[in-house]
Amino acid sequence: MTPPTSTPAPTNGLAFLLKNRLYNTLSEIGEAFRLFAETIFQIFRPPWQFDLLMKQLLFIGFNSLTVVLVSGFFTGMVLGVQGYVQLKPYAVEGSVAQFVSVSVVKELGPMITAFVLSGRIGASITAELSTMKVTEQIDALEVMGTNPVKYLVVPRFLACSIMLPTLTIFSTFAGIFGGYIAVVTLFGFNGSFYILQVQQHLYIGSVFISLIKATSFGMAIAAVGCYKGFSISSAGGAEGVGTATTGSAVISLITILVLDFILNHILFNLLGFS
Repeated sequence: MTPPTSTPAPTNGLAFLLKNRLYNTLSEIGEAFRLFAETIFQIFRPPWQFDLLMKQLLFIGFNSLTVVLVSGFFTGMVLGVQGYVQLKPYAVEGSVAQFVSVSVVKELGPMITAFVLSGRIGASITAELSTMKVTEQIDALEVMGTNPVKYLVVPRFLACSIMLPTLTIFSTFAGIFGGYIAVVTLFGFNGSFYILQVQQHLYIGSVFISLIKATSFGMAIAAVGCYKGFSISSAGGAEGVGTATTGSAVISLITILVLDFILNHILFNLLGFS
């Protein structure tokens, strides 16, 4: 009678999947940084494509102005209502204007604008470039001797880096105005005192911090959108385009949050901004 053969120990499938997922994630991060570095290099190389840049500035900036103003306005209204309600039990509701202006300028202005543009512009960039990749238009550019990064990525990267700080300024003013409307109409707050409080607590350093954050967020949105558009396989088809577009929006949001944490630590803790 032959002894029963021993069954080999099963391989740890979960560990293998985790290692594979980690490897793929690190590879994607490396490829994204490689594309970012090449984009920075191509910015300073001629020819200068001002016509393509102006087209992207118009698309990203002017066409997004309405939604940015609306989102900023209602963000300010929410801050005004919540700030007044939370401060009133401590008899310091007079500082609600300071609360709204500081919150909008330093944090929510660039954040809300970046969130809006990551869904609108980041996803649009990914959809456009991934469609070009699937239809082999990017391969055609390479065959004709045109650098796809120079022709497609650089204008979008520069436009996002320029227009997101610009739109943040509009969003900030809309947020402060929204807070003004909320506390004056709902709680009978003195409008002149509100404006005076805003003027006293609106510092150049706060605006500088806001613009630094907005510029960084714009770069991140463009970099993620372009990378996801370029990384799709030519055989991905319509399903691949949809997956890449959805992934671009999600990754952009996460990247914005991570960048915001890093910038807050650097600006406030290490550099001493207040």
